Amino acid sequence: MFRSIYVLICFVVFAATQAQTTDKPVLFTVADTPVYSEEFIRIFNKNLDLVKDESQKDVDSYLELFINYKLKIKEAQAKGLDTMPTYVRELSNYKSQLAKNYLTDTKVTDALVEEAYHRTANEVKASHVLIRLDENASPQDTLKAYNELLKLRDRILKEGFQPVQKEVHNGKTVYAENLGYFSAFKMVYDFENAAYTTKVDDVSMPFKTRFGYHIVLVEDARPSRGERTVAHIMINNKRDDKLEDAETRIHEIYKKIQQGESFESLAKQFSEDRSSSENGGKLAAFSGGQLSSTEFEDVAFGLKNEGDISAPFESSFGWHIIKLLDKSEVADFNTMKSELEARVKRDSRSQLINTSIVNTLKQRYNVKDNPEALAYFESIMNEGYFLGSWKLPEDFTAAKTLVVIDAKTITYDDFGQYLFKNQRRAISRKPFNAIVKENYDAFLNANLIQYQEENLENESEDFANIVTEYRDGLLLFDLMETEIWNASKTDSVALQAYFNANKNKYNWRKRIDADVASSSNKKVIKKAQKMLEAGQSPEAIKEALNTNGVVDVIFTSGIMDKEHQAVTADMSFEKGVSKIYRHDAAYVVANVKEVLPESPKTYEEAKGQIISDYQVVKEKQWLESLEQKYPVKVNESVLKNVKAELKNN
Repeated sequence: MFRSIYVLICFVVFAATQAQTTDKPVLFTVADTPVYSEEFIRIFNKNLDLVKDESQKDVDSYLELFINYKLKIKEAQAKGLDTMPTYVRELSNYKSQLAKNYLTDTKVTDALVEEAYHRTANEVKASHVLIRLDENASPQDTLKAYNELLKLRDRILKEGFQPVQKEVHNGKTVYAENLGYFSAFKMVYDFENAAYTTKVDDVSMPFKTRFGYHIVLVEDARPSRGERTVAHIMINNKRDDKLEDAETRIHEIYKKIQQGESFESLAKQFSEDRSSSENGGKLAAFSGGQLSSTEFEDVAFGLKNEGDISAPFESSFGWHIIKLLDKSEVADFNTMKSELEARVKRDSRSQLINTSIVNTLKQRYNVKDNPEALAYFESIMNEGYFLGSWKLPEDFTAAKTLVVIDAKTITYDDFGQYLFKNQRRAISRKPFNAIVKENYDAFLNANLIQYQEENLENESEDFANIVTEYRDGLLLFDLMETEIWNASKTDSVALQAYFNANKNKYNWRKRIDADVASSSNKKVIKKAQKMLEAGQSPEAIKEALNTNGVVDVIFTSGIMDKEHQAVTADMSFEKGVSKIYRHDAAYVVANVKEVLPESPKTYEEAKGQIISDYQVVKEKQWLESLEQKYPVKVNESVLKNVKAELKNN
């Protein structure tokens, strides 16, 4: 995960390009390797609005960073990191993944995207009957299942779904299920197609998916539920507070909401989702199926009116209370287009795109069918293929040309080895001509796409640039991991020496070990203050003040500094019971049991920060050595022109 994030950052900060022609102005050289001004200008402008560090928006400062980047890439190449098997494999995998965005048929893709949008904007409610069948089921079994589903279709139309469901569902070979509402991408594409092309209250004809044969009853259709924006208060199931568990805590907070206290204020004080608590618990808008928690999503979409608040409920993340802030319809097509296109290409419907691509590539590369070859391979097949023991004959014509894809010649041996490696012991007994044709189509299609992919860097400048960016990002990660990160973590002697020389940098802030009471009612917090002064425990105070099912006071206990959400910035860190402080829309009082003064951290306590700081120092020293190893020469006249051009942009 860290590696991927680091490479992505490299994309943003230093997006490299392919080698430019030598008639371009050279901005600087790294050991005589030129770096062109055009590249620097493009990258600077690309990142100008992305970087947060103002110093990087200054040309001289950015140039220094860019030179350092080029020095590191030079060193990575000199060390041969670009030849390491793991690097080569990962780059290859990335190229293959990226190529999918370029190996597409725009016309077919656009049609599928429009279809997906319509189905995203409209949900269907359906039930189905499935007779499980192996994908290679015999024609006899297939016909039997088909005819059985025809009979069940007639019965459903006459009797309704439930009687048929009760009779035929066994959960093993036959499934009769109520599926509820769903939209695009929730089912396999063949099933989705049948559901969306069948009228409401009608039953489809039998159709096949990879699971077997189905019929689907469409019971209703409606517009999709759109998006929801909510705020939430979350309490982790695993928490540090010694006094109460998550469920107890969330119900106390819920009581305070029912008593009229501000949801946003309570979220700021008590929600343990730190990414949203400071914003009153507000989350980014989401649509159905977008969240990883179905429990959370179901509750959110169950709220009807803006301002409605849910009862406490549990998800895999902890306990929540949700407040509905906004609800909206499905976004317009242009807004969703890029997201839908990505999903279409990942979905099984992408096979339609692949078929169109293959047909286009056959024309582009002038690929001719070879019936003679298929007949030959059919003639050398035998029963051993069904047992996994088939071999190519001794007189096999291996060198003969099977097919030509542009400049690439594929031989009989290439296809013969493919057949040999793909034989299966459990393969269904199809006719040999069908086996040969299916394998040949798969083999040719794969080779067509592979050939285009291998030549894509020559055919698409955009693809070539992105691949180069990723290539350099991977190199830089591997180099930094070897030279800086791993070395800094394992060099215990150097770390200890750095700590000894910089101990004054590593200190604990002033902290308190305290019980902090919070209430929106000032009278209640005054009572809590007096009870604390009398030496009563938080449990006793809660029992006394939270009566008749009303939660008037909540305690937070533990070691806290000024940044802790339970305390105020102006709270006095002195032993004893504090005065009452205003905190958001509530009041707080603290019983400070112990004051922990500022104190030096031990080596172990500060080790994480020591490693981070030492890495900065080590990298600076390393870069100085790289500058000696690979001399950098900046062309000042070109730099002057670059600054002028950037200033005028």
